[in-house]
Parts: sequence; structure tokens; C-alpha cells
Amino acid sequence: MVQKRGIMVALYGYYGYGYYYDPMYILIIISCVIALIAQVKVKSTFNKYSKVSSSKGMTGAMVAEQLLRSQGIYDVSIQRVSGSLTDNYNPRNKTLNLSDSVYNSTSVAAIGVAAHETGHAIQHAYGYGPLSFRTALFPLASVGSQVSWILIVLGLIFGSTNILIDIGILMFSLAVLFQLVTLPVEFNASARALQLLESEGFLYGDENRQAKKVLSAAAMTYVAAAATAILQLLRLIYLFGGRRRD
Repeated sequence: MVQKRGIMVALYGYYGYGYYYDPMYILIIISCVIALIAQVKVKSTFNKYSKVSSSKGMTGAMVAEQLLRSQGIYDVSIQRVSGSLTDNYNPRNKTLNLSDSVYNSTSVAAIGVAAHETGHAIQHAYGYGPLSFRTALFPLASVGSQVSWILIVLGLIFGSTNILIDIGILMFSLAVLFQLVTLPVEFNASARALQLLESEGFLYGDENRQAKKVLSAAAMTYVAAAATAILQLLRLIYLFGGRRRD
């Protein structure tokens, strides 16, 4: 019952005891399409430059290790994880996780991604503010994204109070804030990566341009995710702000 009603609220606006067409829903659809396009773009770009071997012939793991050493960082472990584009840096245990398609690959795409994740490790070592804030915010944002709709739907079911709806919107706002803070973190990591790859001589000539294309495509997925989250939040405020006025 709750799940069905939640779907109806997502598709239509709600006032009092009736549903009506939500004109803002088209914006959510557009943002979802943009997010899908961004995902397809990053995968196609990565696959394209995964076929281009770097002239230096170093693997993603080797590049990550040497970049860390060049910055005086010796307490970050590099591990291999399964999957494709599942690469990440975990600041909690200082682990740089490289996927199967990056760890042992000598491609331009793999080196770009490995350097990007190394950029996060460098941010952590240097106390980069937005990364520290994002790390602290993550638990709240994770809970917020999971329970926000449950609270909103429960608020509609019980109907006698707006408190649950208000809390739900507030919890969702934390998830939106997380997406916004992610943007400077990701762009800065890519900028650090490209600068180090060139200055340390891991990529040459067109290889730098190709690596930049891979990282730029990946960055657009974060932009699309942030745009989708913002539009969804505005839609919630639009729907339930009107409900209060009534």
C-alpha cells in the first residue's frame, strides 16, 4: 500500500484527498534522460580509450603508486576490486580501490581513472575541505536518501500533520547537499590527476588530451546526478509547500 501510494505521489502532485498532474514532473524526466546519456557517454569514452595503450606502458596500479610516492604519501594501500568503473578511494581506511579494467591495464583510460582516484587520496592527505565535509556528510545523506520518501508517504497517509513531510524533505535535502559537495571534490581530483600525469611524465602529447576526455565524461555523470537531485527537491517543495498553504 505504501509503495503503491509512493509511486502515485512520484507521478502526480497531491493536495488534500486528490491527485493532480504535476507539471514539474517533465523536468525530472528530462534530468533522468540527461543522467542516462551521461552514463552511456562515460562508458563509451572509457571503452574507446581502453583500447589505446599508453606509450610508457605502465599499469593503472603502477601509476597510482608512483603518483602517491611523488606526493610523499606512503600510508595508502592499493587494492583490486571486481567490476568495471567501480574505482574509488575510501578515506576511512585509506584504500585506493581499482577495478579489473584499470588495475592491470596500460591503457590511457585506465591511467586517467587511476590518477583521478589517486587525486582523492592526495586531497585526503592535504586536508582538502570539501572532501572532509563530504566524508562527514555521507552517513546522514545515505540515511536521508533512503528514508525521505517513506516519511513523506507516511505523512500523507496520516494526513493530520506536516511534521513527517517536513522531516522527509529535510532528509532529502541532505542527499542533495551531498551531491552538490561532490562536484568540487570530483572536479578537483581530475584537475590534480591531469596536472600530475603531465608533470610526472606518465602521459605524452595526445594521451593527455585523451585522458582528459575520459575524466570529463565521468565528471558529467556527477553534474547530471546533482541536477536530478536539485530538481527533485524543488519538486517536493513545490508540491508540499502548496499543501501547507491550502
